[in-house]
Amino acid sequence: MRTHDGLELNVRVDGPADAAATVVFSHGWTEDNEFWRYQVRDLRAHFGHDIRLVNYDMRGHGLSQESTLEGATIANLARDLSDIIDTFAPAGDLVLVGHSMGGMTMMELCDHRPDLFTERVVGVLFVATSAGDLVNITLGLPRTGKRLKAQIARGLELRAKMLSRKRRLRAPVVESLFARRFLFGDTYRMRDHMLIVESLINCPPTTMRGFFDDMMLHERHDHVGVLADIPTRILAGEKDLLTPVSHARRLAAEIPGSRLIISPGCGHMIALERDEHVSEQLVEMIRPVLERAQATRVVSATAPVIAIAK
Repeated sequence: MRTHDGLELNVRVDGPADAAATVVFSHGWTEDNEFWRYQVRDLRAHFGHDIRLVNYDMRGHGLSQESTLEGATIANLARDLSDIIDTFAPAGDLVLVGHSMGGMTMMELCDHRPDLFTERVVGVLFVATSAGDLVNITLGLPRTGKRLKAQIARGLELRAKMLSRKRRLRAPVVESLFARRFLFGDTYRMRDHMLIVESLINCPPTTMRGFFDDMMLHERHDHVGVLADIPTRILAGEKDLLTPVSHARRLAAEIPGSRLIISPGCGHMIALERDEHVSEQLVEMIRPVLERAQATRVVSATAPVIAIAK
């Protein structure tokens, strides 16, 4: 799909256009659509082709086109998400799923497209995300955390400028250290660690710097009130250093009726570290949507036909 400012996005669509519900996945900073591979697998195995899955690479990520530094903003991500929905899921119920910056994108979408939330969105799953105040995150290091956080982003940007992707893939020392130290919790699979390292290395410098700077300005606490009447679940990792549990608690407090679930020993990469748990949450959210759709079809099919004699 081509964005409003001319970038080409890589979008994966799986399932019929007339499905009763469409699940739209939004990944986080320096990730790509493969972040959701376990959930895509599990939902397809559970529901078959009764649902439609839309999974994409954000601008500047994965196989999508690189963004300019000025264009690397959450506001533009929300506009991209809006256009993706209009293009690939123009009708039917929607379940929105977002990890980290993907969740922030959904929060901005609340303000950009409130009509979607009043008319079509029937479920929201926030995974390891925050509605703001990221500038004060300390990465678990109270004295040096704020300064170190900015240095890490600039260091990743510098490596992306100075070294080719091939060289960084050959010796991903910095990227591997960053993933192990700050992204994962107590346990993780090596294949998931390498997935994150590879997606990190595939990101251009503008993605490293532009989106990081914009996330430090991210404040959308006043956007999420529109979700009050929509089934919303918030998943947080007990040991998440990037979007701590305190941020998840505040988000849950600002969305009446939402459900907060904290995973012990888990870090920022919940969809990889606790893949079955995240998939179960989605199945529980999607099942009643399909049951309602099925009931509606049955009622429509059995409704009596009344003939009026002239």
